[in-house]
Amino acid sequence: MRRINMIVVHCSATRSNRPYPVTQLIKDHAKRFGFTGYHYYITRDGTTYQTRHENLVGAHARGYNQHSLGVCYEGGLDEQGNPHDTRTPMQKRALLRLLRRLKKAHPGARILGHHDLPNVHKDCPCFDAKTEYQDW
Repeated sequence: MRRINMIVVHCSATRSNRPYPVTQLIKDHAKRFGFTGYHYYITRDGTTYQTRHENLVGAHARGYNQHSLGVCYEGGLDEQGNPHDTRTPMQKRALLRLLRRLKKAHPGARILGHHDLPNVHKDCPCFDAKTEYQDW
């Protein structure tokens, strides 16, 4: 079993008015990495998909994949393509449930947003995950 010290929250960087189903995420990641880089994906309706086994290293945070889990929510851009917290109430609830479960399984892991990692110059996940989940 891998030792997990970080849970990194991401957004798919897709527009809120355009669906990006899990099947498309899997196709796009297979093309880019040869496998799905995130461990979990949460669609707008709050459905949580495990897209990679936790024991397998992901491809979601360069330099940090060895000891982290990647959690991604569908969205992150407004209808014009600007970074924005587009999480639906269902996504927020599903993300909360998932993060609680992951923290219970990996109590020493820190929860942070992709943009909180050094040398990451993205808005991902388009909200302040580090602050929102700081008390965990």
